[in-house]
Amino acid sequence: TLLSPTAALSFEPPAAIGAVPPPDHAAGGVVRAALYYLHLHQPAALSEIASLSEREGRRYLAMDETAVRTLEIFSSLSGERKGSLLWAVDRTRTPMGARMLRSWLAAPLLDVARIGDRHDAVGELLEAQGARKALAVGLDAMGDLSRLASRLAQDRSGPRDVAALRDNLAAVPALSEALGEPYSMLLAGVRVRMGDHREAVGEIDPALADAVPAGYRDGGIFRRGYDPRLDELVHLLTHGRGMLAEMEARERERTGIGTLKVGYNRVFGYYLEVTRAHTDKVPPDYIRKQTLVNAERFITPELKEFESKVLRAQEERNAREEELFLALRERLKRHLPAIYAAAESVAELDALLCFAELAATGGYGRPKVHAGLDLVIENGRHPVVERIIGRHAFVPNDCRLSPDGARLAIVTGPNMAGKSTYIRQVALIVLLAHAGSFVPADRAEIGVVDRIFTRIGASDDLSRGESTFMVEMRETSRILTGITARTLVVLDEVGRGTSTYDGLSIAWAVAEHLHDAPAKPKVLFATHFHELTDIVSTSANARNYHVAVREWQGEIVFLRRIDEGSASKSYGIQVARLAGLPDSVIERARDILKNLESAEYNEFGLPSLAGARAAQRADAAQMELFAGRRARMDEEAVLEEVRRAEPDRLSPLDALMRLAAWKERLRKGTP
Repeated sequence: TLLSPTAALSFEPPAAIGAVPPPDHAAGGVVRAALYYLHLHQPAALSEIASLSEREGRRYLAMDETAVRTLEIFSSLSGERKGSLLWAVDRTRTPMGARMLRSWLAAPLLDVARIGDRHDAVGELLEAQGARKALAVGLDAMGDLSRLASRLAQDRSGPRDVAALRDNLAAVPALSEALGEPYSMLLAGVRVRMGDHREAVGEIDPALADAVPAGYRDGGIFRRGYDPRLDELVHLLTHGRGMLAEMEARERERTGIGTLKVGYNRVFGYYLEVTRAHTDKVPPDYIRKQTLVNAERFITPELKEFESKVLRAQEERNAREEELFLALRERLKRHLPAIYAAAESVAELDALLCFAELAATGGYGRPKVHAGLDLVIENGRHPVVERIIGRHAFVPNDCRLSPDGARLAIVTGPNMAGKSTYIRQVALIVLLAHAGSFVPADRAEIGVVDRIFTRIGASDDLSRGESTFMVEMRETSRILTGITARTLVVLDEVGRGTSTYDGLSIAWAVAEHLHDAPAKPKVLFATHFHELTDIVSTSANARNYHVAVREWQGEIVFLRRIDEGSASKSYGIQVARLAGLPDSVIERARDILKNLESAEYNEFGLPSLAGARAAQRADAAQMELFAGRRARMDEEAVLEEVRRAEPDRLSPLDALMRLAAWKERLRKGTP
């Protein structure tokens, strides 16, 4: 939907939202346009906004949409909550606590002192098992105090909202009592900001009935004794049935009609009903109102007067209750600042208690986040995978990255062995530590990370008309131009979206660039290009790691352990066999692999992928007849390729590979 810029910039949001940046503010135009859009299309959502706060990007660890998606922070790659980091760590007990936890994961802190304050609070709660249980009970009694306050501010509270507000505010003292006198500065501040809400509760409690209706025009909102005039009206309405019974008895006696009865419907109001057998006994003052098959309905002046009195009383009662409720709601608004502060504090307490429960049940340890640049994790675990398979089934691993030591880790190993899990778990441990949580590791010392970049997985972007490889390259480009000394880069299978040589060349160049960058970022680079492990010979701060695999009786066993050094081979065919490929395909793949590994080339200088099959069909004598000519042709072809080669434009790896290929072709082609 197109918005009018003039209308958007001149839009004045509801006063309850508070201060909104002016149009000439850096973010003022965007904020007002967003609020104006909600005003036009989702007014209910606009009314839920309690306040706006400015979030300075330099105060929080940055993650772009790609990192949030590929690290599966809020949803799995399939789009479900289950399988995400949020799903794995969420132990919150209130809606506002859940929102607070989500905001902490979306914007982890950079300030070492503030991170330490959260860790102190989590540590104190972790040690106080009794307090944790009492706080859990108190939080279970809380609703969404923040939303209730927002509805009050927007004049959208009904009687049940106000009753819920009373109950929530009445539950706050139990939380304060359970906290006691905390030594953590953060928890002490939370306790103070919870406040004392006896005055607000004292205004609501004497007013509202025990069971209130949803709307303030439905009646039955207030207790007896709250308002004298309202009590009179209620008395008239509640005792009206007795008055009708008395009238019915009098009319039966006066007319001698024993079956006469008083009734009511919405169309005709109150009436006297007489069966046809007794219509001859109807007095002259009865006025016929309705004729039925077996009865006649009448009204009398006395009944009409009673009806008018009751209807007036009902209307007056509704008006009086509405007046009283709106006045109560308006008086409660003066408590809003304290209520908002309490809601924020309860949400913060809920998120901190969540981290403490996570540490207690998941064996998480306190990380040390410092101002340095080194990253050390011992026996780290992936929080999501661990929750799915169980803590004792997960194989922990270490990670050590340092700008002056190993800052580029090349991780090789077969598919399904755990490369991606390992590099992701390092990023998630860093994120959790900055968010204020303890982490799934025996030891974690983390120099402040200002940004997490990821290049994981591959998919087309159909909306932009971009291929998988183009998407991959765009993401990689953003990484290479956005790194700092405090950036953590997580790369998985860079270059797999194109041909082998192109992909390997790009992966090598990207790894070199990150290694040689003056910023010296910390990089985890998982790859299936085993040739990339040779980069350590020319890059002093690069190290090779591999996922350990054991071969046993022709099968492979994934040990999930990260060891130093490069993988001996990819085990791709074994993995394909595990995946269920037919035996004929597996055997054919083995034959082709042997040809590739022995560098067999055909007469055109191409790898003999079909060598085994061709050999079965070829005539040995015919092969011998043409062997000499093929050898001469191959020599000439190699010489021509050497003449055309431009050494200045070849990477070291490309040059070595071409030289090896030429040498092997000449050796094979010798008659």
